Amino acid sequence: MLLDALLLNAAILLAAVLALWAISVRINDVSFIDSFWGAGMAMLAVVSWLQLGPGAGPLTTLIMAMTAALGFRLGIYLLRRWRREGEDQRYARILKKDREAGRFAFAALTKIWLGQAVLLFLVSSPAQVGILASNAGSGPLPPVALAGLALYLLGVFFEWTGDWQLARFKADPANEGKILDTGLWRYTRHPNYFGDCAAWWGIWLCCAGVGWNYALYTLPGPLFLTFTLTKWSGAALLEAGMKKKRGDKYADYIARTSPFIPWPPKRAA
Repeated sequence: MLLDALLLNAAILLAAVLALWAISVRINDVSFIDSFWGAGMAMLAVVSWLQLGPGAGPLTTLIMAMTAALGFRLGIYLLRRWRREGEDQRYARILKKDREAGRFAFAALTKIWLGQAVLLFLVSSPAQVGILASNAGSGPLPPVALAGLALYLLGVFFEWTGDWQLARFKADPANEGKILDTGLWRYTRHPNYFGDCAAWWGIWLCCAGVGWNYALYTLPGPLFLTFTLTKWSGAALLEAGMKKKRGDKYADYIARTSPFIPWPPKRAA
């Protein structure tokens, strides 16, 4: 039953991806895929919850609500950013040669949309499995799930507040060329990425509340997310660009500020 439900989720995700791919071909821009990263995870959580019908217990509903709130908020935030800033230059560089050669549609599907769909399904697996495998009924939430909820709420605070502080900073013309080093950005160079990571580890702990065997099966999800946020397309890629644009200013910020986990800044020598 669990496998059948996951296959249905995969089919729904593929249908959504193909529809969005067709839109991206029509507008000649795939950049809005970033907004689907969060919204797609939320969609899979809601679909998983709906498959249970009346059998959804408190832990099941909690995992769904946690994932939906996290994913839909991120999706709306990134969609608004794309509408405001236009095509993301990362995707423009990836697809430049294919666009010039008239292969944009095929490349957008194979290089961007399908790959992202696989990773999205993997990262959101703790939420999907935690919801679909839950048989907690109406009993109290297990301690590990309460710990997961606490970690999730910490992550949500850092992600949402960090994004809000960054948006306010960018909206002020007086900050042009400056480095945001106040608020949460004083304690970590990436409060939003740290928050997203912590929130998903919290969801994984809630999945462990359903059963540690299910948590073990879905462990690659938060592990991959942690890797991509710290070493691949998240902090590492962003910092490479910031070093080029801000030079010594950003180097000074790096020297005194924790790279990921919040920590008091170092004092100047």
